[in-house]
Amino acid sequence: MKKETIWYLDRRDFLKFAVGAVAGIHCSPMPWWLANDIALWTQNWSWRPSPQKGPVSFINSTCKLCPGACGIKVRLVGNLPVKIEGNPLHPINQGGICPLGAAGLQFLYSPSRIKSPLKRTGERGEGIWQEISWDEAIAELVEKLRDLRTNGNSHTVACIDGQRHGTMSRLWERFLKAYGSPNHIYTPSVEDTYDFTLTLMQGEGNGVGFDLENTRYILSFGCSLIEGWGAPTRMMRAYGAWRGEKLGNRTKIVQVDNRSSITVGKSDEWIPAFPGTEGALALGIAHVIIDEELYDSNFVKNYTYGFDKFKSLVLKEYSPQVVSEKTQVPKDTIIRVAREFATTKPSIALWGRGKGSRPSGFYESMAIHSLNALVGNINRPGGVLIPKGLPLTSWPDVEMDDIGTQGYYMPRVDQSKDLRFPFVAHRLQNMAANIQEETFYPINMLLVYEANPFFSIPDNLSFIQATKKIPFIVSFSSYMDETAMQSDLILPNHTYLERWDDAFTPLGLQYPVLSITRPVIKPIFNTQHTGDIILSVARELGGPVARSLQWHSFKDVLKQNTQGLFHYGKGIVPEAEPKEPWKGLSKESPSLPFASSDEMWNRMVEKGCWYDPAYSFGKWNRIFTTPTKKFEFFVTKLTTLLPKARDEVFLPHYEPITLEGDYPLLLMTYELITLVNDGIGNPPFMTKILDDTLLKKNDVFVEINPKTAKQYGLGEGDYAEIQSIKGKVRVRVHLFEGAMPGIVNIPLGLGHTAYDEYLKGKGVNPNEIISVVKEPVSDLALGWGTGIKLVKV
Repeated sequence: MKKETIWYLDRRDFLKFAVGAVAGIHCSPMPWWLANDIALWTQNWSWRPSPQKGPVSFINSTCKLCPGACGIKVRLVGNLPVKIEGNPLHPINQGGICPLGAAGLQFLYSPSRIKSPLKRTGERGEGIWQEISWDEAIAELVEKLRDLRTNGNSHTVACIDGQRHGTMSRLWERFLKAYGSPNHIYTPSVEDTYDFTLTLMQGEGNGVGFDLENTRYILSFGCSLIEGWGAPTRMMRAYGAWRGEKLGNRTKIVQVDNRSSITVGKSDEWIPAFPGTEGALALGIAHVIIDEELYDSNFVKNYTYGFDKFKSLVLKEYSPQVVSEKTQVPKDTIIRVAREFATTKPSIALWGRGKGSRPSGFYESMAIHSLNALVGNINRPGGVLIPKGLPLTSWPDVEMDDIGTQGYYMPRVDQSKDLRFPFVAHRLQNMAANIQEETFYPINMLLVYEANPFFSIPDNLSFIQATKKIPFIVSFSSYMDETAMQSDLILPNHTYLERWDDAFTPLGLQYPVLSITRPVIKPIFNTQHTGDIILSVARELGGPVARSLQWHSFKDVLKQNTQGLFHYGKGIVPEAEPKEPWKGLSKESPSLPFASSDEMWNRMVEKGCWYDPAYSFGKWNRIFTTPTKKFEFFVTKLTTLLPKARDEVFLPHYEPITLEGDYPLLLMTYELITLVNDGIGNPPFMTKILDDTLLKKNDVFVEINPKTAKQYGLGEGDYAEIQSIKGKVRVRVHLFEGAMPGIVNIPLGLGHTAYDEYLKGKGVNPNEIISVVKEPVSDLALGWGTGIKLVKV
């Protein structure tokens, strides 16, 4: 290895990434004075190490900071990571990296890191802790789990899991099943809506792919395509490809959104529709396509069910004029976009507001996805695909005794998968409501993994109030976040740069990918891998729990998984940079060149992933597994649940959202790629580059249309109080022509009461004043907007 002087990733380096990943893509230059200011500011951080001269090496791994599962390439000087870049071998991001991924080292060295197991000694939230050993920590957890199980209360243990796609989630599910609890609950996501919608309309809800790189017309209903939706770096690269085509062959992007975002600014057309009416707009577009017979008659005739009823409803109820009055979108725009969408081949309609961190309405999703069926762009190039599942090693059946069986088959505390809502898998808000109202059995232990629900879910204060009735809360967080602060026991996990992990195919990708996360540095604090903790606890509990989880370490679990890939015998472990893998979807899967599964595992660890960029177009029996074996405009599975309901209930239609209280304005939340708003806190680098019309010192700004602001006597920079049925927050005003009149826009991700001085106390958390609206069919919590009053202070 050569020796050279390599510096840590300082603010100047980070800005190069930020400019390349955000500003370069979005055409928004970064001021040079900010670069100079930040570079000086960085030098004063006492908690970041400063490596000297040493040998330079690189390790490939996978980023775990968001669900995008991008490959990363970590530069080390000696044994110290100093910079994170994109892995050019990885098919998802092909060497690209987003601002969050580039700032990853700040999570490793963060002053918010929890350095050892902690036991609460004061009141919850006081921050008074006692450091304990790992033996003591695991012994206390095992003792409480054993007592609950022995007394027939295993079902009163619940786990909130913020990591949907990976082996850790499978391990949690297996542990809880063997132990005897059905309560493995994911944090909210638009994936809940995707799964529900595709299960009912196509019969298969386990993952969806959007062949965006091969499409020519994108009709996006609120998706922040280049601001964090899906796999962010994939979307940025796709945008570059769309804009790299010759003018006559460029992919057209039409963005339906209530505010002028960066995605709107880089789209070909912005359609400002009033929030909550997106489903009506989709049905108005469907009206034109059907009325003018622009739909794919062959696809509709041979591969759909219930079209005649859908046609009758749409032509009767959703004329462009009627829809225009509901949505505030001009009639002529609806007609023109419908014609463009139907005649541009291929075209695709997307849904999922913002980054996709909140569910969408079921009927809204049905209406939008029906557009894909009308133009016949399901299971076809450039359309909506169902990726193949990962061919992982099958695990043995879970061994269950009478206690485990009785507990596991109890109703879930969130009431998912019950007789009323059998197709909905996770409803975290219901768990909180049932605990608070004591209408269900109590939860005696809550385990929280890779999630921060005390901060990130809508109406979070009600959730916090409900958890006061839970006797024992265990956090596995690496950081002192809001949920950890309210816990009784903290068993800190390694960061993603210190542990073995994996990531399954991310949302929206067309083909299966298994990405490997490996340690690039030994743990710098007294932390443990949560997977190894689960295995240790299982061994201590003994009996069927121990026999169901017999692996020695979590690394062994990962390695066993890849044996399934080896026996599958197909796919790619990259040796060279992939050349637009989406162009090879119609080709046969290549054969693997390895003589043993050990050889394949070692190569995957070295290179970072396995993927299979082949897709079986035209195999309709795999895509449509509904009772009719077709795409269903008229959902037959719902007829058994609601036998006396009118036909409209089983068809895509528009149902206005009714907000609580009588309030004159609508508060809408929005998400940014430079502001994290889920299970982790924003790193200092990214907080520092937020625009001063969003955050100035500790004040957050809300976007208000100048006409609306004038009605309330508000000007630029004025202080105001937002009041809702749930509470009030103090903000400052930013006059913004890109905000629709009558709507106040506020960012998600600020207002932390935990973490460190670089994040704590900056801005407000809008989740505190959001009133959750329940979607009628799925009962999913729609927490994207709420009625408010605005008062100048």
